[in-house]
Amino acid sequence: MYDLIVIGSGPGGYVSAIRGAQLGMKTAIIEKYPTLGGTCLNVGCIPSKALLDSSEHFHNATHTFQTHGILLDNLKVDLPQMIARKDDVVKQNVDGIQFLMKKNKIDVHQGIGSFVDKNTIKVTKADGTSSDIQGKHIIIATGSKPASLPFINIDKQRIITSTEALKMKEIPKHLIVIGGGVIGMELGSVYGRLGAKVSVVEFMDAIIPSMDRTMGKELQKSLKKLGFEFYLKHKVTAVENLGEEVLVKAENGKGETIEIKGDYVLVSIGRKPYTEGLNAEAAGIKLTARGQVEVDDHLRTNVPNIYAIGDVVKGAMLAHKAEEEGVFVAETIAGQKPHINYLLIPGVVYTWPEVAAVGYTEEQLKEMGIAYKTGKFPFMASGRARASMDTDGLVKVLADASTDEILGVHMIGPRTADMIAEAVVAMEYRASAEDIARMSHAHPTYTEAFKEACLAATDNRALHI
Repeated sequence: MYDLIVIGSGPGGYVSAIRGAQLGMKTAIIEKYPTLGGTCLNVGCIPSKALLDSSEHFHNATHTFQTHGILLDNLKVDLPQMIARKDDVVKQNVDGIQFLMKKNKIDVHQGIGSFVDKNTIKVTKADGTSSDIQGKHIIIATGSKPASLPFINIDKQRIITSTEALKMKEIPKHLIVIGGGVIGMELGSVYGRLGAKVSVVEFMDAIIPSMDRTMGKELQKSLKKLGFEFYLKHKVTAVENLGEEVLVKAENGKGETIEIKGDYVLVSIGRKPYTEGLNAEAAGIKLTARGQVEVDDHLRTNVPNIYAIGDVVKGAMLAHKAEEEGVFVAETIAGQKPHINYLLIPGVVYTWPEVAAVGYTEEQLKEMGIAYKTGKFPFMASGRARASMDTDGLVKVLADASTDEILGVHMIGPRTADMIAEAVVAMEYRASAEDIARMSHAHPTYTEAFKEACLAATDNRALHI
């Protein structure tokens, strides 16, 4: 009998298995695919970042190298090589997870894990053979898969999801992206930089609508420079594969129908929890109306020895959120008293400029009736950003009007995905805007923009604008 069985080897699953093993538990992990790492490492975070980096190199070579004094002729994209490099990056990462399993003496069971009862999991291999394993504690970490609309037939040829977008055989001439969220903007950016025309159809009145609205407006401005066109407040009513092209029909705010034709449609309207084959009812586990595994504040299901983490439970679908939850549950099982502050889990969009945020948005503070002050600093005024020709975007700091405590930080600009960590640290220690404004930041760096935004929030004291 195992002390801990983890179903699913994505960032939440493999991290919880490692932490469990570190705490002395005899641990097993079950993964239905041939490689470990889940969506994130195989068809999500890692491969998309690899293609984003490759496409950004190409975009810079065509648009900024000449200004830098670097002259190149006959630039072209070798898409098969770009995809092959991405595949190699993925392989290095998933091989690394395999190594970590061996290092931590975690048993890996390949196959679909389904409940027989609350302590027994049946592992069914690809060839149909199966075996049962038993565990005192079980963690469900089965993740999510792309969501769609009932009338859209995702044929994986012309009408695709993020999975197919990571292994295209050609650069689309005109890519229509349904959904203006994180995944759509990232993958749209990849092909927009490589020369595709990109049209975004979004039901809401802004792109990346869950983030602070200033971020969506700024990102939209930047993406328009790449040639993106946006159809906001448009409801998709039909998507049709016509052979060599695809047709998308959508209704605007006035109820009028518009038609957009392209050669590929990327459906990126979010993701949904994945519990297929889990046979949760055999263990008596409750699922919510949205298909999520129901958990309490300790991520425990209604069955006391079974927990669930990551995309399959409530909250933001983020790899690092799943990792935090994986550690949290392993430590809870071991009798520790861990803690997660969900407000301070940062969100990032890996477009260029990057978008990163932590804490409350301005819209949330208004809704809650919290008095706040705002400090902004544009990268246009940053010496480091001018040097690297990355002047789009800004840093926005929201601080409590009376105490000056930082309540939210929203950044769009160069390397903000890395810069947001400073804001997370500050907010974990309940820093004031004045605290950050008084700390020395190396010059010239992008992070000075955070200091300047904090100065701006503190009696409008920004120095360089």
